[in-house]
Amino acid sequence: MQDGQSRRIHISTDMFPDEKRLAMWREMYGRGIARVDIEPLTGDPFHADVTFNLLPNVAIASGSRSPAHYRVTQEMLKDARDIVAVSILRSGEASATQFGQELIGGVGSASVLSGADPSVSTLTTDGSFITLALSRPAIAELAPDFEAAFGRPIPADDPALRLLIKYLDAVLGADELAHPEVARSVSAHILDLVSLALGARGDRAEAALGGAKAARLKALKADVMSMLGNCELSSELIAGRHNISSRYVRKLFEQEGTSFTSFVLGERLARMRRMLREPRYAHLTIAQLARACGFNDISYFNRAFRRHFGATPTDLRGEKSLSRDS
Repeated sequence: MQDGQSRRIHISTDMFPDEKRLAMWREMYGRGIARVDIEPLTGDPFHADVTFNLLPNVAIASGSRSPAHYRVTQEMLKDARDIVAVSILRSGEASATQFGQELIGGVGSASVLSGADPSVSTLTTDGSFITLALSRPAIAELAPDFEAAFGRPIPADDPALRLLIKYLDAVLGADELAHPEVARSVSAHILDLVSLALGARGDRAEAALGGAKAARLKALKADVMSMLGNCELSSELIAGRHNISSRYVRKLFEQEGTSFTSFVLGERLARMRRMLREPRYAHLTIAQLARACGFNDISYFNRAFRRHFGATPTDLRGEKSLSRDS
């Protein structure tokens, strides 16, 4: 979690021979990375798949696991890192205890764990998760009373937690995380959202809300990009998917100096241009490509395309063919 650096690491039990899978996973992942003892709950073949994104002040582990106990013991705490762990259950059934308290409230909820004290986390079924290891000094700066969250779950309907999950879904697979400035920005947004979920108040909450807005807009844009081919795409549709008002959706785009409609149009046209230049779409007509990009009015599409690029779709497709033949 060094400043300015970002790395992505993927590990899986599939990397190991079947007969050594559990032993090697316990050693490499349990003792070497997570610093936990792992005890499977069943005699079925053990499996786990985890991707790590290491950002400044934030380490993120996401993936799936077999049913098992994950125990942080006093022995493991000898080399404990100065972190606060926030673990979000994405699917399956699980429990977590620390200080004698049950910390998981079901799928979509989060447990907040002290990285300096023993704990037990248990997946009772196959399940998936996201766990954030946050620098304690970094989170303390934003939410000085964060320790009050120890011993209680963050419920699935917490607005900051819901937005945090949407934001993580939008950014974790992005190749741009390899760029230091992007990694720092994403890390700051995550810390802002977590601090709100942990109960940041006053001036600190106001500061965190600025980062939360940026995270919200990132999540909205990712959702828009996934739905560009839907000709019914609208601010109302996106707002409903994020449990906010369409007016707020439009406001967030306007605060960035654009509009929801302009953003959608620009991204659809950019996608259309890329598809015109790719040989794998050469068998499709321009009208078919336009509809695949969400345009159901071909006349409007042609006008918008020419105004945006100063050329017709046929011109661009012809240029590509000429460059291939030359």
